[in-house]
Amino acid sequence: MDLVRLLAMARKEWIQLRRDPRSMVLAFALPVFLLLFFGYAISWDVDDIRLAVVDHDRTSASRELVAVFTATGYFTVSEHLETTDEADGHLVRGRVRGVLTIPPGYGSGVHSGRTTTLQFLLDGSDANTATIAQNYADAILARYAAGLLTASGGAFVLPVRLEGRTWYNPTLESRHMIVPGLVAVIMSIIAAMLTALTIAREWERGTMEQLSATPVRRTEVVLGKLLPYVAIGAFDVAVTVIAGMLVFDTPLKGNVFLLAALTLLFLIGALGLGIFISAAVKSQVLATQIALVATYLPSLLLSGFLFDIASMPPALRAITFLVPARYYITVTRGIFLKGVGLEVLWPQAIFMCLYAALGLGLAILFFRKELQV
Repeated sequence: MDLVRLLAMARKEWIQLRRDPRSMVLAFALPVFLLLFFGYAISWDVDDIRLAVVDHDRTSASRELVAVFTATGYFTVSEHLETTDEADGHLVRGRVRGVLTIPPGYGSGVHSGRTTTLQFLLDGSDANTATIAQNYADAILARYAAGLLTASGGAFVLPVRLEGRTWYNPTLESRHMIVPGLVAVIMSIIAAMLTALTIAREWERGTMEQLSATPVRRTEVVLGKLLPYVAIGAFDVAVTVIAGMLVFDTPLKGNVFLLAALTLLFLIGALGLGIFISAAVKSQVLATQIALVATYLPSLLLSGFLFDIASMPPALRAITFLVPARYYITVTRGIFLKGVGLEVLWPQAIFMCLYAALGLGLAILFFRKELQV
């Protein structure tokens, strides 16, 4: 392999890239835009749950109970209803997510120490929100009931007390988990789409004839075309990481150099996959479509970014081993949130090495300089 020819090929690819405004936007502007857009749009935090209250008691005790719900910040009372019959219409129209019904005699029952039953209706069409809202309500009422018992002079001693601690993301903010995953998903898509245009562009513009007349080897062509995009990908990852830390306050606890090294492996594999697609189909439109389908849905749905892989059916869990973003998401979340090193991430490093070798190997294997007659 001749280094001069390889660098000349890389320079040629960079000049072609600079002359294409759409590719420049795709390379430099789109990753940051997607990070900011999806970083704000995707959230698993559930708060400000709209609540309607049917207060049949209308005492200071019932008003105190409602205040306890709203003081947590998880619930917002948006409606006060006269009867429980109105609850169905508000839930159907989506005006509220839940309805709290306080029965007559609630206040006197609380003050006399009798057991009082409340009704809490939830909209189960969104099962995730309903489950979280129910857990919030259970915790609020358990703490409130314990406080009432203690205030009345009763003994409140639990036989077992659980003290929980959350490591790595103590505030349980979903954006701290989403942002490192977004870096992996975005770069999977952008890297493959960028290089999916390279070889196809040569064929469609008719410059492959000129390239065929040169002594440059196909390995030098592939690696030369790869080099500018590796630099662009590294720049994009650096910018998105910095943006995630500054805009979303996501911590970076691990080794930056380890993140850079594993990112390089991932980028080589993703870019090699794009060149392989471009060499195989020789059409920019078709190459872009295939690259999008091959990276977007698997990276989003089968990488562990949105859904836990362990909860998937066995067949889908087997397929996830073929999704490179699965390993890179583990790397980014491990380095960002846990600060782990290669002693933990070595399986992901091995898989990404294989991915890089496979991507480059397929790109070199399928690229042909010879013109088809």
